[in-house]
Amino acid sequence: MLKGLAIAAAAVVLLTVAAAGAFLAFGGIDLLRDRTVVVPEELRPVIVEAAERCPVVPARVLAAQLASESSWDPRAVSPAGATGLAQFMPEVWEQYAVDGDGDGDTDIYDPVDAIHSAAELNCVNAALVADVPGDRLRNILAAYNAGFNQVVRYEGVPPFPETEQYVERVLARAERIEIG
Repeated sequence: MLKGLAIAAAAVVLLTVAAAGAFLAFGGIDLLRDRTVVVPEELRPVIVEAAERCPVVPARVLAAQLASESSWDPRAVSPAGATGLAQFMPEVWEQYAVDGDGDGDTDIYDPVDAIHSAAELNCVNAALVADVPGDRLRNILAAYNAGFNQVVRYEGVPPFPETEQYVERVLARAERIEIG
């Protein structure tokens, strides 16, 4: 009986840890506010190169975006169906996918393609929200999260808690990114 209780207790602990990890990975409260955000070594040059597509979104911000989107998991899938490192919805991927690695294929699960595609979408959004009042970078990030049409409609970051928290989380993480 003691063995059964120990197994049950261990299972509860593991489930709690897994749930907390999922909560943090998909936009929960950033409990690690004072910690440096570590960019995977192999992705650093890719992020720096991709960020050159859209200078208005610096490499640090692009890296923070990716960390916020998927916690660096190229196989991540959100409850809404967004997929990959940069969390593209399938229809958005079809429209903005970039063959970042030059292999002749755009693969949503390929981190290089996803990073270049995220940078490209940032640039498209920059143009689409260029005339919207407010902070340009915040508007671009909000457009990535909620869609450019919502940023235009609300004349800035839309009043959606998820989007407001996303913008703040990305900008806060960008301050703690070590990219190169």
